[in-house]
Amino acid sequence: MSEILRAKPDDAAALTEIAHAAKRHWGYPETWMAAWRDTLTMRPEFITTNVAYIAVENERPVGFYVLTKEADGLHLDHLWILPSSMGRGIGRALFEHAAAEVNRFGFRSVKIEADPNAEGFYKRMGAVRVGTSTSETCGERRELPLLEYRWSGGVME
Repeated sequence: MSEILRAKPDDAAALTEIAHAAKRHWGYPETWMAAWRDTLTMRPEFITTNVAYIAVENERPVGFYVLTKEADGLHLDHLWILPSSMGRGIGRALFEHAAAEVNRFGFRSVKIEADPNAEGFYKRMGAVRVGTSTSETCGERRELPLLEYRWSGGVME
C-alpha cells in the first residue's frame, strides 16, 4: 500500500518523471510531448508555493498531485500516476487526499482542467463537467474537459 506524503522541493525530478511517463502513456506524439515539456516539469519553487503531495510505495514515488490557488478558487493542476502503478487505487487515494485538503482549506469546490483520457476517472470520483477549454498543440485544436468537484455544507457531492 502506498503512503501519501507532502512533496518536497527535492522531489521535483521524480514528479517530473512521473508526469511525463503518465502523459506519454496515452500515446501522444513525441512532438506534443515536447510541446508540453514545460507544463509537465515540476520545479522546486512550484512545489514549495503550492500544495503538493506524493504517493510513495516501497520507498519509490508512484504518483502525485498539486493544488494551486487561482483567482476563481482552488485547482487540481496535476494528478499523475506512473503507468506501472495505474489501476491499483493510487489515483483514487490521491484524489481523496486532495479533496480532503481542499475541504480543510475551507473551499467548497476544486476545479480541474483534465486530459480527455482522464475525464472518466474524475467523473468516477464525483466531479462533474462544467465546460470545455480549447487549446492548440502543434497546430491541432484540442478540447479539454473542465470539471468541478463540489461540496455542499461540508458534505461531498
